[in-house]
Amino acid sequence: MITRFPKEVIPNWEGLKRCIMREGAPDRVYHIELFLDPEMQDAVSERFGLLKSLDPNDPYYPHRKQIEIQSFLGYDFVRWSLERQEWPLNYDSAQDTAQLTRSSGRNFVNMHRGPITNWEEFERYPWPAPSQASTQGLEWFEENLPENMCVMGSGGFAHFAEHLTWLMGYETCCMALMEQRDLVEAIAKRLLDYYVVFMKRLLAFDRVKITWGSDDMGFRSGPLLSPADLREFVLSGHAVMARMAHEAGRPYLLHSCGNLSLLMDELIEDVKIDAKHSFEDTIEDVRDAKRAYGHRIALLGGIDVDFLCRSSETEIRKRVRDTLDVCMPGGGYCLGTGNSVANYIPLDSYLTMLDEGRRY
Repeated sequence: MITRFPKEVIPNWEGLKRCIMREGAPDRVYHIELFLDPEMQDAVSERFGLLKSLDPNDPYYPHRKQIEIQSFLGYDFVRWSLERQEWPLNYDSAQDTAQLTRSSGRNFVNMHRGPITNWEEFERYPWPAPSQASTQGLEWFEENLPENMCVMGSGGFAHFAEHLTWLMGYETCCMALMEQRDLVEAIAKRLLDYYVVFMKRLLAFDRVKITWGSDDMGFRSGPLLSPADLREFVLSGHAVMARMAHEAGRPYLLHSCGNLSLLMDELIEDVKIDAKHSFEDTIEDVRDAKRAYGHRIALLGGIDVDFLCRSSETEIRKRVRDTLDVCMPGGGYCLGTGNSVANYIPLDSYLTMLDEGRRY
């Protein structure tokens, strides 16, 4: 059981940004995650006593908690975004069988039918207004985040493929692309208009130094929609997000699950993403991705989640070292899981990955 890290990591957001932008060999291993499940955050906090000095009644307790957890684990950022925007969707639920059980169960978007399947439902849908989203958390971080950390602008925007299929239901969306294409076009336009305002407000905060769009587009063998439809309704939107980020001097990272080999050249050359996240060994090992794309974009994470769940400490340390040997030269790689720190990953397996990165 890991109860301490023998080597301290001092946050350095500028070094993280240089690493992502491939500006030479980094001074150390930089760690990155899209997010940690709340159950994992609580388990880490309890084991290492991270929150003892914090007051749970403090209205900014959640913000201080993120600083404590992220800096302790060796991350150079907190992940935050605009808040209080609701997207009513149709959900299914199942019992959570993870060791760090989520008492409310696991919720999944219903992929058969969403809340918008026709024009009447489109007009009736309670579309959120990005101009009314709260910036309270971002305002607090502007004044209180340690100078050596930054805000990773992530969450609530750039879900072009996801929101399109969530709002309609994946099956309904596929049918609508043939039978109600004008409705698909209207939803896609509404999403782009929303995200443009959202992104503009996000980029107004100086402590947001990096932006990270999240948009699952594929499954194990290919994209969820045809490449042509993705170009029209999804990639075009990400290109706008990337352009806005770049004009503001920020990198634009993309998280997307699935096999996107048919789209990678367009994501790099046309959308102009600066980094790609989410790697699954059964699709593409991040070491292979580094060899294929590492001279053009940064690669993030890639220590396969299933591997972390099943492997021994020795196997994890060997995998981390080998991944760093391949991916670190020249910069453009940050260590992390292949997807996110889910509550079903054994805590010590996750901590072993971090520990080996510190030792490298």
